[in-house]
Amino acid sequence: MALNTASDAPIPVGEVSRLIGGWIDRLGAVWVEGQITQLSRRPGAGVVFLTLRDPSYDISVSVTCFRQVFDDVADVVTEGARVVVLAKPEWYAPRGQLSLRATEIKPVGVGELLARLEQLKKSLAAEGLFAADRKKPLPFLPQLIGLVCGRASAAERDVLENARHRWPAVRFEVRNVPVQGVHAVPQVVQAVKELDALDGVDVIIVARGGGSVEDLLPFSDEQLVRAVSACRTPVVSAIGHEPDTPLLDYVADLRASTPTDAAKKVVPDVGEEYERVRQLRDRARRCAVAFVDREERGLAQALSRPSIQDPHRMIDERADHVAALLDRGRRTLGHLLDRADSELTHTHARVVALSPAATLKRGYAVLQRADSHVVRDPDEVSADDVLRARVAEGEFSVRVDA
Repeated sequence: MALNTASDAPIPVGEVSRLIGGWIDRLGAVWVEGQITQLSRRPGAGVVFLTLRDPSYDISVSVTCFRQVFDDVADVVTEGARVVVLAKPEWYAPRGQLSLRATEIKPVGVGELLARLEQLKKSLAAEGLFAADRKKPLPFLPQLIGLVCGRASAAERDVLENARHRWPAVRFEVRNVPVQGVHAVPQVVQAVKELDALDGVDVIIVARGGGSVEDLLPFSDEQLVRAVSACRTPVVSAIGHEPDTPLLDYVADLRASTPTDAAKKVVPDVGEEYERVRQLRDRARRCAVAFVDREERGLAQALSRPSIQDPHRMIDERADHVAALLDRGRRTLGHLLDRADSELTHTHARVVALSPAATLKRGYAVLQRADSHVVRDPDEVSADDVLRARVAEGEFSVRVDA
């Protein structure tokens, strides 16, 4: 709706800004394509700020979106990426600034492809196909190696030459297959299954040289990833160069940055192993020599002890000690016996001196009545009483006359 204005009847700038905002608010959400030139994701902030640029017209517009909207594509969208956004135009009246409020962001071209691969990666990881506990260890010295690669490719040459240079006796079972295009996936899967079914194959290498994301796309195919996950033989992924990370790298038991690196990781170097054996042998020899020297020193110290040099010395010393103790015991026992004999003699003399028998020997007699009582008083007996008289040499009977 046109406004009626004139030089003598203008409208304020704020009114113009308000009217522009009203017209823009009536616009619905639109799909906008452009290139991200600035990206601001502040930690903890719930809003992400973008600058979307149209290289053809050199025009830029500010875009805001909630963090969750951007997090859905954050793994594949960075500064410089081309995207398509579903956004609602907004007009900020105080500054007279146009911006877009995005509700959906989609990468285009390679970005869209990477987004699909990222979604597939998350789905397979949730199933546990990339778990570390599923990884099988590689044999130390594989006798037969299965190799899946392109025919007459640089990857095949790098693997074969480097492996045979490191260990000349190693053998290969090679399967040449297309490594890009529509026929690559089924033939690579078939080759991996054939090698896995061979009993003599110790490890399988899937190798390809570098290329674009589209060239390496077969090695991120879900069918190939599941086939490698089901293998009973360890699988090594050697796809592209160091920055390339197809999904095969995540499911394989070992990832090699290049085909040459795969040969180095799978096959040991004969020179290095010989040097390691030599070092271990020298270390074992030094340990054995050190052990023998230590035991010899211990034996020499033991032989230098007096008990070993003169083993009878201790017995002789102990014999002299025992003899001295025996003599001391005999002397002590003799002294004890002599003292006891003297004490016994003195005691016997005192007993003899105090004994009634000694008194009887001096001519005394002891009179006893019939009831064995000793007569001490004449009044204790009567005439005609029969008494027993005990003297030193015996006894006899007596009769009282008066």
